[in-house]
Amino acid sequence: MPPHSLPLELEAPRMKERTVPDATAKLAIRHLNFWYGAKQALFDVTLSAQSQSVTAFIGPSGCGKSTFLRVLNRMNDLIDGVRHTGAVLLDGVDVNGPRMNLVDLRRRVGMVFQKSNPFPKTVYENVVYGPRVAGVRDRARLDYLVERCLKQAALWKEVKDRLHASALELSGGQQQRLCIARALATDPEVLLMDEPASALDPKSTQAIEELIAELKRQYTIVIVTHNMQQAARVSDATAFFFEGALIEFGPTDQVFSRPREKQTEDYISGRFG
Repeated sequence: MPPHSLPLELEAPRMKERTVPDATAKLAIRHLNFWYGAKQALFDVTLSAQSQSVTAFIGPSGCGKSTFLRVLNRMNDLIDGVRHTGAVLLDGVDVNGPRMNLVDLRRRVGMVFQKSNPFPKTVYENVVYGPRVAGVRDRARLDYLVERCLKQAALWKEVKDRLHASALELSGGQQQRLCIARALATDPEVLLMDEPASALDPKSTQAIEELIAELKRQYTIVIVTHNMQQAARVSDATAFFFEGALIEFGPTDQVFSRPREKQTEDYISGRFG
């Protein structure tokens, strides 16, 4: 078990005693443990993410939120020496099992990072990058994808006359929405967002939050955020992590207004973190 820096009276019971993954969920994680070499980063995490919903991960820095997010589409595979036990199920199929093609997984489970990372290409070429890699060559189809995804990302009106200008000329908030459009262009089913608004101004943050609310009509969204107010605004379910352990998971209203665990209450109220 992970070491805890809180007094014993603040420690919470382990979630595994009462959390059962929903077999009908889009994502179902069962007793996941994860290591970077000899260092264990996640401890027996079990939770589910429903289709067409937003699930938020909160907790102090270094608690395992981003590591867990990257487990969901095997981004951690790029790091030497990692290993895991437990299961990560996408529509009931283990993402690490022989039935799961890694390229297909990355198409189905898209990723938006904390820092916007548009390619040093035009706006148009950023959006069509994934479809081109997948073999789409028809210009009409690519044009359609660009317009559709930029509209989904609430960016079309701002850039429709700048499609062939460099993406690096866009503002920070526009670049992040472009990265979301690029992720949508591969027709994902799940969208992972790692602190997508942490580097943005309040107006751009509001635009991203409004976009998340719109996108959940079609996608399953999992978001890591340090901003508890943001989690409360945008998510349907919230998971609170501490030192690699899942302390509490449930409907967002319940977690924020009636937390079951004192450790959750202390974190939300600002007593630590």
